[in-house]
Amino acid sequence: MTLRNNLDQTDLHILDIITNNARIPFKDVANEVGISRAAVHQRVNRMIDMKVITGSGYHIDPRKVDFKTCTYVGIFLEKGGYYEDVARQLQDIQEIVECHYTTGQYAIFVKVYARDNEHLKEILSEKVQKISGISSTETFISLEETFKRQVPIQE
Repeated sequence: MTLRNNLDQTDLHILDIITNNARIPFKDVANEVGISRAAVHQRVNRMIDMKVITGSGYHIDPRKVDFKTCTYVGIFLEKGGYYEDVARQLQDIQEIVECHYTTGQYAIFVKVYARDNEHLKEILSEKVQKISGISSTETFISLEETFKRQVPIQE
């Protein structure tokens, strides 16, 4: 059976396994799925080419490298047409780790990591709020990340 993006049940099973443990050897994936290691490798490469799999690497806990303040910032624009230019400038701010063009109250919603509140103030007042086209911001400090996960692969 073919599902979304031409993925079959075997592809989805592989995705389910590797999203739960990105360091699992392909031979172990092959054993669990019931296909050869080479077939797993080919399928993973195909999913990378299709941009179903969009990256790999290690996830760093920001708190362990002294970024203790996680913040979400809603950004109001002077005009909706400023979005692309503002987004390009926001991308230059290294502490911004996510940027979303949104519906609702804010035009843009970003996730920011700062070392502390003083660093956050500097990011907001010296970087974000100085971008032409931004009319104002609203900041929400995260007190705790309760959980974080990938989207479910198999239903």
